[in-house]
Amino acid sequence: MRSVLLTDTNTFEHVTRERPDPDPDEALVRVTDVGICGSDVHYYEHGRIGDHVVEDPLVLGHESAGVVDAVGADVEGLTAGDRVAIEPGVPCRRCRFCTRGDYHLCPDVSFMATPPVDGAFAEYVAWPADYCHPLPESVSTREGALCEPLSVALHAAERGDVGVGDTVLVTGAGPIGLLVAEAVRAAGATDVVVTDVVPEKLARAEARGADATVNVAEEDLEARVRTYTDGDGVDVAIEASGAEPAVAALPDVVRRGGTAVLVGLPTVEEVPFDVHAVIDGELDVHGSFRFENTYPDAVSLLADGAVDVAGIVDFTEPLDRLDTAFERAQDPTTVKGMVRVADVGD
Repeated sequence: MRSVLLTDTNTFEHVTRERPDPDPDEALVRVTDVGICGSDVHYYEHGRIGDHVVEDPLVLGHESAGVVDAVGADVEGLTAGDRVAIEPGVPCRRCRFCTRGDYHLCPDVSFMATPPVDGAFAEYVAWPADYCHPLPESVSTREGALCEPLSVALHAAERGDVGVGDTVLVTGAGPIGLLVAEAVRAAGATDVVVTDVVPEKLARAEARGADATVNVAEEDLEARVRTYTDGDGVDVAIEASGAEPAVAALPDVVRRGGTAVLVGLPTVEEVPFDVHAVIDGELDVHGSFRFENTYPDAVSLLADGAVDVAGIVDFTEPLDRLDTAFERAQDPTTVKGMVRVADVGD
């Protein structure tokens, strides 16, 4: 089967590998669609993310979907020909986090495209069948692949306890930020304000229904938020950019008793934060890491037409042009690039 390996920084090698055989609890999936995540680009450019270092050739890509080709002897509920979204993180299922339902916090999780676990820029993937989620006919495999970033957004909205009538600030209009805006709207938010520094991305956010946008390279965020909320601040702020100024600004834009959620990863580990404002305003501050038990909800929302993931896609390239796809993904105006691996399933 065709696979693409990251062999060095900014270097892909197209190789032929043996097609995997599924274990008894696995499904063999013929991959059709893979999204290019910011983490993929970071590994491509730098060869590492924090403590995760690419020491051996690695297949990138963790936002994926495809068509079941075969299933292991113990698999029930999936058959060859089923279209599935592949949830990329498989936990140990035994630790205290897994047994209480927080499997995304499992310290021994195997996560696609995180060294040394290979990802989905390959023709076939063998993966535990209970992490392969069937797609209804109304949901394409492209949309199925984007259940992964949508799940990140749904989890962030849940961490913020977003509810009916809330005003929500989303900082960052990249793929996660735009999908967070969709997720909070689905949760009942009445007003959604989106920030960025790239005019094209702000235009995209406005076209997708943001009630207000703020170019923080040109405007004072706190002043705009205070004006928009009659001086109160937003009910919930979800930081999806990883930009240090956006993180530092959170205590200034959330109302007293409100909530701030951190989902974007800054390039540095420490960012100045006004702890006095957090205490005085009795703010709830939450981290949001990946997701858990979100894929069924993501698929249902897509089937109902309640969220739009296809609309964040700027381009699609075939697998044999993966180098070109990654070059295009690095354009600051790009929100999301996709790779089409096989023309089957849709």
